[in-house]
Amino acid sequence: QLQLVESGGGLVQPGGSLRLSCTASGFTLNYYPIGWFRQAPGKEREGVSCISSSGGSTIFADSVKGRFTISRDNAKNTVYLQMNSLKPEDTAVYYCAADASWLFKKCAPDEYDHWGPGTQVTVSS
Repeated sequence: QLQLVESGGGLVQPGGSLRLSCTASGFTLNYYPIGWFRQAPGKEREGVSCISSSGGSTIFADSVKGRFTISRDNAKNTVYLQMNSLKPEDTAVYYCAADASWLFKKCAPDEYDHWGPGTQVTVSS
């Protein structure tokens, strides 16, 4: 059973930073594109950032470009989302997901198959 677990969420003031981690158990992440997605109350789940299996290609939503970075450490079976200059509108539950096709396509929720339970990020003063 492919399982992903997110960690690193919490409460942060506007302008602050958080680093989210996505760790796999039961399988190696090395072959999978990994995406970070978020869902705010009353809104649809949206793609935040995705990274190819090698880490050589990345996609970012326009709303986070220049503020968020994505990286992976395949030796640690972990993908990271570094979030800087956080804004109240970044408040959401953040999910990581793996694409079982192993193909790096668009950063959209319907392209990804295996999901973690999510971690809450709240940006508020």
